[in-house]
Amino acid sequence: MSKDLKLIWILSAVLLLSCGLFLTWNAHGNWDFILPLRAKKLGALLLIAYAVGVSTMLFQTITNNPILTPSVLGFDTLYIFLQTLLVFALGGVGYTQLPLLGKFALELVVMMGASLLLFQMLLRQGGRDLARMILIGVIFGVLFRSVSSLLQRVIDPEEFAVAQANTFASFNTVNTNMLTIGGAIMLLSVAMIWRERHRLDVHLLGRDQVTNLGINYQKNTLWILLWISVLVATATATVGPVSFFGLLVCALANHFSGSLKHSVRLPLVVLIAGIMLVAGQAVFEHLLGMKAVLSVVVEFAGGLVFLWLVLRKRAV
Repeated sequence: MSKDLKLIWILSAVLLLSCGLFLTWNAHGNWDFILPLRAKKLGALLLIAYAVGVSTMLFQTITNNPILTPSVLGFDTLYIFLQTLLVFALGGVGYTQLPLLGKFALELVVMMGASLLLFQMLLRQGGRDLARMILIGVIFGVLFRSVSSLLQRVIDPEEFAVAQANTFASFNTVNTNMLTIGGAIMLLSVAMIWRERHRLDVHLLGRDQVTNLGINYQKNTLWILLWISVLVATATATVGPVSFFGLLVCALANHFSGSLKHSVRLPLVVLIAGIMLVAGQAVFEHLLGMKAVLSVVVEFAGGLVFLWLVLRKRAV
């Protein structure tokens, strides 16, 4: 058995133990009520772990850069802007009465369209003009953040509270209503992305090598970008915008993996993300008594990893 396969089995066992701990820790009283309630939250956490980890890994592959994430390029601010715009246009009551499927479909279409527009430059330049692409993403991020702030200032306080509640990630109040939609998307994406694992390995060699090996670079990259947008939209609709969590788990997966193959790294990133969210949430809920917030700790650690990667790359 190879080292990577052993690591996958070990992490799988740790994730199962974490899930059991999450379901049963301090589960006093009627288990017929407690277990289904916790199981829904557990499913949402695993869905987020998969969506954030895989989308970040795919994005780093097609950009061939280990310090980039979809949220660094403004996807989180786009989500915040969209929520604020809906509250501004429909009011707080109208926003809360929006059908879940229709709202998610709108978010999905907007984020997919924005991703395709943003990455047209990357596709034309073959990944050689990453600095300009990042700058465009940052500029749009600042634009969306500024417009969102303006809209939040002109709405009344009650509607502002509704808009504000959707601008921060919270693993304590995950949207369990997204489980059915998100679960279907996850199962479909697992089948589609796993089929692309060998092509993703080739993408690490660069555009010229991808073309020489008979792969339609632009078509394949657009296909991957669409799935990245779908996974990002699913994660943000479930828990809110998460900036650096994907970067953190991808950095850990790349560090522990002895292979660049996506057949190894994709399972690793999902397992690591699942362990961090499930075990972390169990500790914060039952050991610390909700005196701290997991999303803040995760984002802080992810930000430190981002700075470390930037400084290490500059030193090299």
